[in-house]
Amino acid sequence: MRLHPISWTRLTEQLADRVEQLTPADGGQWPRVAVDGAGAAEPGRLAEALADELRLRGRAVQRIRAQGFLRPASIRLEYGHQDADAYLDLWLDTNALFREVFTPLDPGGSGKVLPDLWDPRTDRATRSPYRQLAPGTVVLVDGPLLLGRWFPFDLTVHLLMSPQALARRTPDAEQWTLPAFARYDAEVRPAENADVLVRVDDPNHPATDLS
Repeated sequence: MRLHPISWTRLTEQLADRVEQLTPADGGQWPRVAVDGAGAAEPGRLAEALADELRLRGRAVQRIRAQGFLRPASIRLEYGHQDADAYLDLWLDTNALFREVFTPLDPGGSGKVLPDLWDPRTDRATRSPYRQLAPGTVVLVDGPLLLGRWFPFDLTVHLLMSPQALARRTPDAEQWTLPAFARYDAEVRPAENADVLVRVDDPNHPATDLS
């Protein structure tokens, strides 16, 4: 892969240009964008910057944080608190994301989505109200391990880190998740399958294949 250095500001602007040109592949009214990356890569930081840039350009944006769609602890931790396979396979409630976010955005859908469902800190439902999205609203989903789940994204951005950089920047308490990301890279191959790749081994000097 050939990546070129870029500033975060320029990267955000170029991503916003790309999003503004999106036409949902299924003929729906709401472009769906993923910012995928390990916590150490800070996908939420890029997602927030992109959301701000799009709003400055007059586009409505609805952020969906994957953290708000984790399964209850009784399911996530069924195999223990530090099971890497469960972290990859069980933690994210894919059915809930389809039901509460993606299905309402299908052609002819209601456009009424739930921004989050479950608070993993309290292990209780968030009870957030549904939000009615105007046609053209960009739905921006950010978090780890999002690809390879058949979510109908119109644009996918993957924040790439080498295994060494990921291990170095992952907090000690989360080192047990590293085998999950190794499996994800081997099975899903996000660096090959994402529409846009951003290398963030050095958080101050990103590089991208975006042209």
